Amino acid sequence: MVIASSSVTQLVRMKTFYFLLAFAAIIVVLMSLNPPTTPAGVLSTIKRISFGTMDIFAWLFAIVSTALLIPKDIEDRTLYTILSKPVRRIEYLIGKLLGVLFVIAVSLAVMYGICALALFSRESLYIAEELGAMQAGAQYSTEEVEAQIALIQQQGLRVELGIAVLASFLKAAVVASVTIFLSTFASSSLFSIIISVLIFIIGHAHTMATSFWLYQTDNNLLVELLLKCVKIFIPNYQLYSFSHGIIQGEAVAYPLVWQMTGLTGVYLVVFIFLSLLVFIDKEF
Repeated sequence: MVIASSSVTQLVRMKTFYFLLAFAAIIVVLMSLNPPTTPAGVLSTIKRISFGTMDIFAWLFAIVSTALLIPKDIEDRTLYTILSKPVRRIEYLIGKLLGVLFVIAVSLAVMYGICALALFSRESLYIAEELGAMQAGAQYSTEEVEAQIALIQQQGLRVELGIAVLASFLKAAVVASVTIFLSTFASSSLFSIIISVLIFIIGHAHTMATSFWLYQTDNNLLVELLLKCVKIFIPNYQLYSFSHGIIQGEAVAYPLVWQMTGLTGVYLVVFIFLSLLVFIDKEF
C-alpha cells in the first residue's frame, strides 16, 4: 500500500489528471449542440460519445501511466532504494499496479460524475418541455404522456450506467496489467506503449481472427490449442463491449458482469505472475 500511494503521488505530479479537462470540454460542447432529433435521440448521442470518450481515456491512461512508472523509477534510481529494503519484488509490482488502478478509478468516477450531471440536467429539461407541450395540446392521453416520458428516461440517467463505467475500469485494469508485464523487460517506455496499443488492437479482433483460422484449418486440434494460448497472452478486449447495450438502455445481464469481473481477476493474476518471472531475474 505504501508503494501504491507513492505511485499515485508520482502520477499526480506528472499532471496525469489534465485529460479530465479535455473530457469536461467535450461534455460542454455536447451540451451546446441541438441536433434535429428527438429528446431521446439527443440523450442517446450524449451517452454514446461521453462513455466512448471515457473508455478511450481510461485505457490510454492505463497504457501511458503504467509504461512510465517502472522506467522512471529506474532512471531516478528509486527502484534500487526500494529493493534494497525488505521489499519483495511481487509487492513492488502489485503496488505499482494498484496505484495505477486507483488513479483510473478516481478518473472514471470524476468523468462519470460530469457525464451524469450533464445527462440529468438535459433529461430534466426535456421532460419539463414534453410535459408542457403535451398538456398544452390537450390531445394526448395519460398513457401517451407517460410513454413519452418513459422513453426519455430510458435514454437518460439510469443507475445501470454505473455498470458501463465498471466495464471500462475492468478493461483498463487488464490493459494496465499487460503494460506492466511489457515494462519489466522493455528497453524503453515508448516500446511498451507501442506494443500495448498493438495488443489492444489485436485483442479487439479476437473473435474474427479465431473464427478465420479455425475455418482455414478445418478445426485442427493443434491450431485450437495454439489459439487458446493466444487468448491467454492477448486478452479478448471485445468481451467488455457488453457495456454498449447498457448505454443504449438495455437490461443488465448480471451473470455476464460477474463473469467478466472474474475473468479480469484471472488476467491480472496471470500477467502479474508473468511480470514477476521476468522481474525477479533482473539485477538492480
